[in-house]
Amino acid sequence: MSTKDYLEKDYYAVLGVSKTATADEIKKAYRRLARKYHPDANQGSTETEAKFKQVSEAYDVLSDTKRRKEYDEARTLFGSGLGGYAGGGAPRGGGGGFPFEFGDLFGGTAQGGGGGAGERIGDLFGGLFNRGGRTSATTSRPRRGQDIESEVTMTFSEAVEGTTVALRLTSSSACPACSGTGAKTGTTPRVCPTCEGTGAASRNLGNFAFSEPCRDCKGRGLLIDDPCPVCEGSGRGKSTRTLQARIPAGVADGQRIRLKAKGAPGENGGPSGDLYVAIHVKPHAIFGRSGDNLTITVPVTFTEAALGAEIRVPTLHGQPVTLRIPEGTPNGRTFRVRGRGVTRKDGSKGDLLVTVEVTVPQALDDKERSALEEFRSVSDGADPRADLLKQASSE
Repeated sequence: MSTKDYLEKDYYAVLGVSKTATADEIKKAYRRLARKYHPDANQGSTETEAKFKQVSEAYDVLSDTKRRKEYDEARTLFGSGLGGYAGGGAPRGGGGGFPFEFGDLFGGTAQGGGGGAGERIGDLFGGLFNRGGRTSATTSRPRRGQDIESEVTMTFSEAVEGTTVALRLTSSSACPACSGTGAKTGTTPRVCPTCEGTGAASRNLGNFAFSEPCRDCKGRGLLIDDPCPVCEGSGRGKSTRTLQARIPAGVADGQRIRLKAKGAPGENGGPSGDLYVAIHVKPHAIFGRSGDNLTITVPVTFTEAALGAEIRVPTLHGQPVTLRIPEGTPNGRTFRVRGRGVTRKDGSKGDLLVTVEVTVPQALDDKERSALEEFRSVSDGADPRADLLKQASSE
């Protein structure tokens, strides 16, 4: 079903129902008229056969909710909403409308010329359907530059504290030989006669036209008779530059950061694209990371854990700190040293999480062995596994 049929045929009038008729009313009207005009009941009558076809066509549209909605919207927009004209421009009820043919609505050419109402409406809808509208050449519009992706590998310390790295970037830019025109030096491109410089051509689909890139100029709006030998007429070239990029403190391995307007330059005064940098962080020999906190495992002796002690703990890029281990500290306990972690966006820092690991001596001299034997003899009454065994036997 073409748009022209939607606009020229009044299916409600064909079935003899109002525009607000319900589905049941439409069905009843169709059945009544179908029986009346059915070819079997009117042998040899071409007039009733044509009527039957009209009734069937109207019912096919109005009985389908989706098609009926499209039909109503098309007639509301074009059939009755433009000064009382419908279809091919014939006035309904005589006079008082805009002086234009319906075809001029899409073609942008009004009868009578002189920039009347019909021409203005043609321009309005010409922009909507890409026919007849006055558009500027696409090549004159500013275009944003492309985004660029890069990656950098840094040490653990650089990621925590932040650093500046040199990035060598290759991106598309205006050809330096022709300044982006695509034409050989001393020559200039000419406006494409097919699309008149718009870069777009119209493809007709019934009464509607849809825009697509012009096949002659490939959407540029310009034709190049003598192309630039460097870029072969594309107007684009490859440029390589080195950028000093500041990587903020606290970035993590696998993170992707955005540097605004550090990508490829724009065209015709358009803004530059963005630069996206993928971060790879090398692991540290002793430090780890948990969010904004640094982690470290520190060995302590049995006596330090049992009797308590003050131990020195290293920090990242700083003087060691003294940590107080209380008496009876168990293996695996974690202590917090505030302000010695990863730098946050607001300038504050996370903490250093210190986990103690009790070490067992691998070799003992006679004096050490004797002291431990004595300790064992005086502590034989305490069995640290008593509760464990009791719980296991009760299950």
